[in-house]
Amino acid sequence: METVIIDYGMGNLLSVQRAFEKCGSDAVIIDNPLDLREAEHIVLPGVGAFPDAMNNLRDGGWIEELNRAVLEKETPILGICLGMQLLAERGYEVCECGGLGYIPGEIVRFEQTQAKERIPHVGWNDIEKRVETPLFDGIEDGTNYYFVHSYHFKVRDEENIAAVTPYCGEFVSAVAKDHIVGTQFHPEKSQKAGFRLIKNFLAM
Repeated sequence: METVIIDYGMGNLLSVQRAFEKCGSDAVIIDNPLDLREAEHIVLPGVGAFPDAMNNLRDGGWIEELNRAVLEKETPILGICLGMQLLAERGYEVCECGGLGYIPGEIVRFEQTQAKERIPHVGWNDIEKRVETPLFDGIEDGTNYYFVHSYHFKVRDEENIAAVTPYCGEFVSAVAKDHIVGTQFHPEKSQKAGFRLIKNFLAM
């Protein structure tokens, strides 16, 4: 299989699949963790609460196979929105909950810095690139992407911050650690800029 999209009961997968298909990928939605063994690229989408997502991954038998694919085989993985947050060591949504632990850091709720800021953060906003990653090849600072979230990734090591976005001060909008990448925004909802990022991921 070229690209697999993990169905673990969190979020609308069809829009992600359609976006990858528009970018030339035969993306397959999978609900069997063993299918990760044949994947060339892994997509971990997600909408909802961090603890629910981790429970679903654990109960569905995904974590062991994800660790084998991502940590041992070094299969490229893209986490989208909640999927990016799950790459962290832990999250604090509803309760403290362990994450996949692929990228050091934790997931915390936004704190308003201005009265006009609304939580959740919904809509278009721009990104400013930080560390170099092939995920953003050909994508300029100031490019707009679509966001919907109330929590953000507090990344421990600056070398894993791929992009930041101005809101409630500034938050990490993309992470990268070699073949492990994630976006807080939704590339599948971000039109041409999102398709460019998806194509970059597929080239990794």
